[in-house]
Amino acid sequence: MLLKVLGGNQKIGNGSRRGEYEVYRFIRSLLIDSKERSMANMNGANALVKQLISEGVDTVFALPGAQIMTAFDAMHQAQDDISLIHTRHEQATTYMADGFAKVTGRPGVAMVTPGPGALNAASGLGTAYACSSPVLLVSGQIPSRFIGKGTGQLHEVNDQLDVFKPITKWNYRVSDMAEIPIAVHEAFRQLTTGNPGPVELEIAPDIMTQIGEVEIIEKEIFSQPQPFDSDIQRAVELIASSKQPTIIAGGGTILSGASEEVTRLAELIQAAVMTTPQGKGVIDENSHLSVGVNSAIGPAGLVLPESDLVIAVGTRLSPRGVQLEVMPTLIQIDIDPSEIGRRFDAEVGIIGDARQCLSAILSKLETVSIDTGSRNEDVLALRKKFKDEVERLAPRQLSIIDSIRNALHDDAIVVQGETNIGHWSSVAFTVGQPKTYLASSYFGTLGYSYPTALGCQAAFPGRQVIALCGDGGFMYSPQELSTAMTYGLNVVAVVFNNGSFGSSKWDQEKAFSGRYIGTDLVNPDFVVLAESFGAVGVRTNAEGIGDAIKDAFSRNSPVVVDVEIENMMPPFQIVE
Repeated sequence: MLLKVLGGNQKIGNGSRRGEYEVYRFIRSLLIDSKERSMANMNGANALVKQLISEGVDTVFALPGAQIMTAFDAMHQAQDDISLIHTRHEQATTYMADGFAKVTGRPGVAMVTPGPGALNAASGLGTAYACSSPVLLVSGQIPSRFIGKGTGQLHEVNDQLDVFKPITKWNYRVSDMAEIPIAVHEAFRQLTTGNPGPVELEIAPDIMTQIGEVEIIEKEIFSQPQPFDSDIQRAVELIASSKQPTIIAGGGTILSGASEEVTRLAELIQAAVMTTPQGKGVIDENSHLSVGVNSAIGPAGLVLPESDLVIAVGTRLSPRGVQLEVMPTLIQIDIDPSEIGRRFDAEVGIIGDARQCLSAILSKLETVSIDTGSRNEDVLALRKKFKDEVERLAPRQLSIIDSIRNALHDDAIVVQGETNIGHWSSVAFTVGQPKTYLASSYFGTLGYSYPTALGCQAAFPGRQVIALCGDGGFMYSPQELSTAMTYGLNVVAVVFNNGSFGSSKWDQEKAFSGRYIGTDLVNPDFVVLAESFGAVGVRTNAEGIGDAIKDAFSRNSPVVVDVEIENMMPPFQIVE
């Protein structure tokens, strides 16, 4: 009822459209007053924690500070129902929450102090925004009576809400403790409807300590927009008449859990399937219909000219991945209406959840006659042609990536860092199932992989989790080895050590005549660094990487594998 009055699951803006939110509060107050309700007396921090628990949250990634200590105390009181994992830098709170969200499909939650704490967490929130990842950041605030007055309060930023507007789907400042459950509930509506994305809630310390009667709201399963039947029917007609269809599957297919539907559709119509890095694993990459990943390089230039129909599902069709001026006839499926036709005109645009839309298409397609014949030979030829091209460009990298793949379980979780082997892995590392390969999308976040991998390990303690790091990127967060040791997060961090910011140094070598400046690094001894935290350190070279990884996962400990390696060509700076 509430969502219908507010216009379904329309996007509520970043705090500026406060009037709509006031309507939400007013209607809920009417509903609460119209029925018997269970009210409890508590402070705002307890209301926050109890509402998080009600929404299904069992883990919060946080770093303490003056303005949020009441919330820490509330989590201590509720520790049978919710766990707190503290980090050593605020950036790790949102990275870990992002990793947790990506592999579980549930919102990840982070909590930090205002000002420097919140600003440190912004890089992780920006990454979540680029990846459409459901991450909730609970930020502290200065005392509410001082907000906006510029009096120099501890950690003051004026206006902190504005800082986060460009990298959140929605954000809001709570003004009274009684509205905390409502604000948290609205945050979860934003996180789980439409195109997912991060949200931020700000709560001042006096609101946290304020005591009053509040109602904890039950978890709600929010509906998604249903596709129009006429759009589905038109898509079915185009697909049924196509002879050489292609599917491009993006991160939206992973978010909606559409792996089975993508695979069924591909098999039914004999479509070649390309994915984005965010969609990697939505179809088993061992399948003869999987032709590869569009990343810095990709098979699009080979596949699309041979296609008479493209079905793009949950993807932005970004320029880096799809480098064509003219697209074949396009069916575009996306839950975000603004994405339809953004880059290419769509013959049919279907607005809705990827899984629901594909299910609707399949139910109609399975009742009509489709004559695509077998495309096995054609698709396998395209698959081989792209693989051969990658092998030609980067034989050394592919050898290393194959060694890593062979050392891991099929369900191992791989977090790709902004490093040479990470970049090439997006197109060359074979993934068999969804939610096992994570990347930072167009944000290209240096320093992302290790703390994000810790969040994945917190979600699945029994799974193999590996972070592919460069020496430059790993040094953004070596202090999180402390977090790994404290909570038994046995991630294996593979640090490719070439003593430089490798991609930038390669750029200087090839594009700037070897005028090197600011790209060489002085590194610690990574083995000794790991051991200083009580973790395990291993040193190897590229030839020994497979055995080193197998040994690392036998240690039952956080491990850093230092891999001495030369600088090599990245896929986005190809030099023939």
